[in-house]
Amino acid sequence: MMNIKVELTKNPKQKPNQNNLGFGKYFADHMFVMDYKDGKGWYNPRIVPYANLSLDPSAMVLHYGQEVFEGLKAYKSDDGSIRLFRPNKNMQRLNVSNERLCIPLIDEDFAVKAIKKLVKIDESWIPSVKDASLYIRPFIIATDSYLGVRASNEYMFIIILSPVGAYYPEGLDPVKIYVETEYVRAVKGGLGFTKAGGNYAGSIKAQNKAKMLNFTQVLWLDGVERKYIEEVGTMNVFFFINDTVVTPSLEGSILSGVTRASCIDMLKSWGIKVEERKISIDELCNVYDKGQLIEAFGTGTAAVISPIGELNFNGKAMSINNRQIGKLSQKLYDTLTGIQWGKLEDTFNWTVKV
Repeated sequence: MMNIKVELTKNPKQKPNQNNLGFGKYFADHMFVMDYKDGKGWYNPRIVPYANLSLDPSAMVLHYGQEVFEGLKAYKSDDGSIRLFRPNKNMQRLNVSNERLCIPLIDEDFAVKAIKKLVKIDESWIPSVKDASLYIRPFIIATDSYLGVRASNEYMFIIILSPVGAYYPEGLDPVKIYVETEYVRAVKGGLGFTKAGGNYAGSIKAQNKAKMLNFTQVLWLDGVERKYIEEVGTMNVFFFINDTVVTPSLEGSILSGVTRASCIDMLKSWGIKVEERKISIDELCNVYDKGQLIEAFGTGTAAVISPIGELNFNGKAMSINNRQIGKLSQKLYDTLTGIQWGKLEDTFNWTVKV
């Protein structure tokens, strides 16, 4: 493996109030950077003071959007140890995105090593208050100076850190979700299964629409038939129907969430039946009308578990579990965060100490 050079900042930043972090507003003192050039491969890995990037105005990422990213967190346990949650899964998924967008693959083990080294250097930025953590954002951008549609010959792999609180202002309070019928997020064969910036840029229009209607997020339907449920906002979505938890199957247009996979494993370990399959909005309305929709929730690294208190489809307001967090959603959140913070035994061997 390559050696990672380290240049420490001479001007440390003032740390924010841990009780008022929000999400993605503040950034730690250092960042990891590594370069790529055709014929040379990935080279010059380094940790340097957090600073602006210098890009040519013709850098290909600015014109053709060849960019991918990931998101994971570092947690500080009561004993002072620092834990990452399944970082190798995130780096594996980064390479899935890389392959789809014709970006050179990274060495996954080396990337985890870089994350651990960066987090260790900036460990004083890991919040110690309840439910706060250090968000880790690895990303790769095309830096070749060229105006023409092709894969770039040059890239930068960068990792930045941000102390964060709850992703949604509501925290664990159930959110109101608007079922989007006009805009679509992705289709099979596209980029829906990757973490590419364009996926998220294309979702903003519908999110703005939902917020104007006083909803927290949107529930996406498939881009072909406009009937099958895909994701909720930027998260995977689950429905507890009778005695079974149902989540949309991964068929090329849905992101393979690390939290999604972890929840499925936990549910199965508890003896709860889980189905990964297509589920239509009509089916969901039908089970709701029959009183069989017990809970609904989103899952993702940022929010962990986000209970859904109301779904609105074409003016039909469906109140779920009296707009209260359900027992299963609460148990998933408590168990998952308990493992992440080192408060519960990690029987799945998911956490990695820094």
